Amino acid sequence: MMDVMDLPRARINASMLAQFIDRPVCFVGRLEKIHPTGKMFILSDGEGKTVTVELMDPLDEEIAGIVEVVGRVTAKPTIMCTSYVLFKEENHSFDLGLYNEAIKITQEFPQFFPLGVMQYD
Repeated sequence: MMDVMDLPRARINASMLAQFIDRPVCFVGRLEKIHPTGKMFILSDGEGKTVTVELMDPLDEEIAGIVEVVGRVTAKPTIMCTSYVLFKEENHSFDLGLYNEAIKITQEFPQFFPLGVMQYD
């Protein structure tokens, strides 16, 4: 099986999670809660719906604010995180509502937003 980072991945919101079981995804949300073990955290999307993100190893840094997670959706459904990126919001806030609307548009018109167009040498 290929690594999640090598595969094309759909950008999703929480309501789309069940459609992407066992597939690689990218999810952006606001950190709501970190489990005491540091091996799970909860993000909310632009509609206020939440997603649980699972980690292989406990967090080794403090996280807050907007987080982009890349991983694979599990049957629970949660996201098994492969990597995450913290968004810096010091100068500009990230509009999760607007981002959520963009996600809906890409899902509604997939012919204009092709996923996984691969180039081979």
